[in-house]
This record gives sequence, C-alpha cells and structure tokens, in this order.
Amino acid sequence: MPDNNVTQQKLFNRYYRLFIIPMIFLLYLVLSYLVNPYSKYWSLLFTRPWEELLTEWAVMMLICGVITEFSLISARWMDKRIPWEKWPLKRFIAQLFCQIVSVFILLRILTFVLTMIFGPPPDVSNNGPEKLDEWQFVFVCVMLSILISAVQTGNYLLQRWKTSMMEAAELKLNAAELKQIAMQAELQSLKLQLDPHFMFNNFSTLSALIEEDKNMALSFLENLSRVYRYMIINLHNDLITLREELKFIQAYAFLIKIRNGENVDIQTDIPEAFQSRGIPPITLQLLIENAIKHNVASTAQPLHIRIYINEAGTLTVSNNIQLIPTNMPSTKLGLQNIRNRYRLLSDQSTTIKEENGLFMVTLPLLDF
Repeated sequence: MPDNNVTQQKLFNRYYRLFIIPMIFLLYLVLSYLVNPYSKYWSLLFTRPWEELLTEWAVMMLICGVITEFSLISARWMDKRIPWEKWPLKRFIAQLFCQIVSVFILLRILTFVLTMIFGPPPDVSNNGPEKLDEWQFVFVCVMLSILISAVQTGNYLLQRWKTSMMEAAELKLNAAELKQIAMQAELQSLKLQLDPHFMFNNFSTLSALIEEDKNMALSFLENLSRVYRYMIINLHNDLITLREELKFIQAYAFLIKIRNGENVDIQTDIPEAFQSRGIPPITLQLLIENAIKHNVASTAQPLHIRIYINEAGTLTVSNNIQLIPTNMPSTKLGLQNIRNRYRLLSDQSTTIKEENGLFMVTLPLLDF
C-alpha cells in the first residue's frame, strides 16, 4: 500500500509541474488584472516590443516555477514533521507563515539575480503608482504560492483519504473472514455436541435388543447406521432442506418406536411448499430427543410429538407436558445448541414457550 502511494505521488508531481506552471502564470495575469485593472502595465501591454514582452513573461514563468517547486518542497517537509492528521491548526498556521515568508525571500533572491543579469531596475522609491505595482506583484505571488500549496495539500489529503478507505475496507474484509472462520468453528463445535447424547441413548437400546431379539437388533442397527451416516454427511453443512431433515426423522422415528413402542407418537404435517426451505441439520432430532428425555412416555401417558407449520409460516415442534419427576437440573444443552446455531446462521431467533399444557419450539425456516 505505501509503495503504491509513493508511485501515485511521484506521478502527480510530474504532471503537476507540467501543467501547473503555465496555469500559475495565466492565473498570475488574471489575479494581477483583478487586483488593479487600471495599472499602467495593462495600457502599455500591447504597445511594447514583443522581445521585451517575451523576456518579461519568461522571467515570470521562472518565478512561477520557483514558487511551485518551493511550495512542493516545503509541503512535503511539513508532511513529515507537522502532519495534518495530528496538528491541523498548527500545520495551517505554519504553512501559511512559511508561504508568505518564503515568497518574500525568493523574490529578494530573484531580484538580486535578475539585477546581476539585466542590470538594476529603475528607481521607483518616489513613484507612487510604480511602488503600488511592485507591492501588488508581491501580493499576487503570495496568493499564488498559497494556492499551489493548497492544491498540493488537497491532493495529499485525498490520497490519505483513499488509503484510509482502502485500509478500512481491507480490515473490514479481514474481520468478516475471521468472523466467518469463527462461526464455522463454533458451528462444528456445536454439531459435535450432538453425538454423545445421541449415541448413548441408542446404544443402550441396541444392547438390550441383542439379548431379546437378534433380528430386531440387526434392523435397529441398520437404521441406526443410516441415521448416523446422515449425521456424518451433514456435519459440514450449516443448512439442509426441510425435506431432507424430514426423511431423516422418518428413519429416526423407527429407532424411537423400537425404544418406546406406542408410548411415543410422532406426527408430521408439513406442506410440500415449505419443504424446500432451510433448517440447521439434526435440529428436529434434538427436539424429539429433548421431549423424550424430560417427559413421561408410557401406555397410560403417551407422549405426543407434533411437527407442523403454524399460521405464521414457521416450523413448530410441540409435545404435551408430562415432566419426569427428578431432582436433576436440566442442562438444556439441546435447546441451547439450536439457539446458538440460529444465532450464527441468521438474524432470526427461535421461540420457546409453554401454552395450554404444550411445550412448543418455533423455528424460522431459512433461505439458502
């Protein structure tokens, strides 16, 4: 970035000299006329010999060039020692003072040099109009010096602004990339939390089935591997379609039926139009597992779990509340997992509430 700025500044200075000196000369003529349009100089302008006029203009071009070079040098010197960013008021006063003083010094030096070359100028100490023209010339040169410095300073501040904007954009991009990496890492960590809870419950059931019914154990193991394969495949997916999740739930419901028989009733009612929307993978499995973990499910008190689209067009998972009496506090790991994943994936949040004897979790459907 700094090398690019240096290159741009060098190019600017090169073209600056190419165009600014003739422009400053023309501006000098305009300002001189505006300051005193009744000067004798203008009435005699077109009656003087062209050689004398060209010589005078060449000298004035030289003066404009010297003023331009000194303005650039002094501005660069001050950029290092009194930068605008740190001391704007101090820099403004110092630069203005430097420009005024330097013009007087430069004009004295140029007058001395020109006197050595062309001889002394006529004495105008007692000539009011000529003395006025001399001071007007000095005034115009000071104004030109300030203008040159202002243009150079404006370019410097513009380059600094562009650099700051590019650096800010780069920092913002880096921050976004770091945030994305952090989000992915957190998502992976949250997803991995699912496995111990899931596997513990189902391996316990499988262990019991092996002793009771080996054929059923084989069928259970086959469906368990199918479910677990789904979880592995979607470990690196932040979103899947609701259709895929429902197919997974159908396989998972088989495991639930083996584990709980008719004590757990799982029903789904999802219109086809909503099944192409997105949902974090394994979300429904977590909610079903959570309902079974915390509620009584027996022949006398069957647990009814319903998955449906509510009137607001969002996905709802509900179950009747019949809590298992226990002194063990709930970790609420499953619900927190779902909340965290929605927080990372969108600005929409889940809603959890109890109403009319039902525990309901509302999940926004996301777009890919």
